[in-house]
Amino acid sequence: MNADRKLFTLVSILIGISVLLSYTLASYATLLFDVNEFHFVIRQSAFGVLSISIIFTLSRLNPDIWLKRIGFALFLGSLVLMIAMPFMPESMVSAVGGAKRWIKVAGFSLAPVEFFKVGFVYFLAWSFSRKLGHHDGMGLSSEFKRFAPYGVIFIGAMFIIAFLQKDLGQVVVLGLTLLLMLIFAGSSFRFFLTILGGISTAILIFILTAEHRILRIKSWWALAQNSVLGMFPDFIADKLRVPVEVEPYQIGHSLNAIHNGGFFGVGLGNGTFKLGFLSEVHTDFVLAGLSEEFGFFGLLLVIIIFLWMLQRIFKIANRAKEQSVHLFSIGIGLILSFAFLVNAYGISGITPIKGISVPFLSYGGSAMLGAAFGVGMVLMASNNIEMDKDQEEEYSL
Repeated sequence: MNADRKLFTLVSILIGISVLLSYTLASYATLLFDVNEFHFVIRQSAFGVLSISIIFTLSRLNPDIWLKRIGFALFLGSLVLMIAMPFMPESMVSAVGGAKRWIKVAGFSLAPVEFFKVGFVYFLAWSFSRKLGHHDGMGLSSEFKRFAPYGVIFIGAMFIIAFLQKDLGQVVVLGLTLLLMLIFAGSSFRFFLTILGGISTAILIFILTAEHRILRIKSWWALAQNSVLGMFPDFIADKLRVPVEVEPYQIGHSLNAIHNGGFFGVGLGNGTFKLGFLSEVHTDFVLAGLSEEFGFFGLLLVIIIFLWMLQRIFKIANRAKEQSVHLFSIGIGLILSFAFLVNAYGISGITPIKGISVPFLSYGGSAMLGAAFGVGMVLMASNNIEMDKDQEEEYSL
């Protein structure tokens, strides 16, 4: 088997770091929810071991037999669950703010959308490799006709995720991934810009039709406007300025936590902003908590490991001779990249907070298991990549 040993090791290191962070950053959450101090670290450890086992097991399978089966099982299975969730009784699903996103399984809550992302990427890779190719001077209308079935599926998925589950962040990640996969599949840049405009318009509609999203945008702009509007003349800045109706305390505390960490951090377990200032910092604000306790250099080390992981995934994509494997590996790398960027930009105030977890780092089983399936399938697909003997010793798992 030729599965990438370095990729497996890097993902395992990130999972190990997440277990450590789920212990040190969840100290306030254990008091808030009145659970044992090891509650979160035990659960994260269990999901970590399961995720590593999934990655290793998938990496040993024959891609000619199992890649398509698992890819379509994730795509169709999670799609059916997402459609069915609004109609399920509350005893079977967990609802937050009226949105049913998690299915209760044996005392745990799993989010089907995390598995749908991987299945959706596989479906696009499989279908693009069969139906799409280089545009070869094809007109814009012809490219639209060729893309129409995928557009219908994506619009349906956007409706389920953005309206029924109220999770616009996942739509942003999926939309960006779809756009770039179109480019790698051979679509023209003109078509790419047209679809980009359409998806941006749809996201804007989703924002304007939901009051909580409008408030989130206003909250973000209230914090960012002073630094941005200073570059404009006063008569323009005054028109763009909004009153601070809702104090953006989450972003403010996140930035203070990052600043408090400095270059070397305050030390493991010594962070203060995790003590009720940032709600459940071990989940969406894990990078802020990491920055406070381990400093700039600790965050930099994690970023280097994450980028190295992405480099190994894209290296597999570059070596793959099959178009479907090439596109699937690129898609998984893009999904992980965009999730990291959306989270990092949100906690630093560059963009509004989207509620997207950091792959393999944030506390939570669904996101980790979903990402594990994605990386495991990439490793499975890499078994068919041909290499010379000098590369094989370094590469194989």
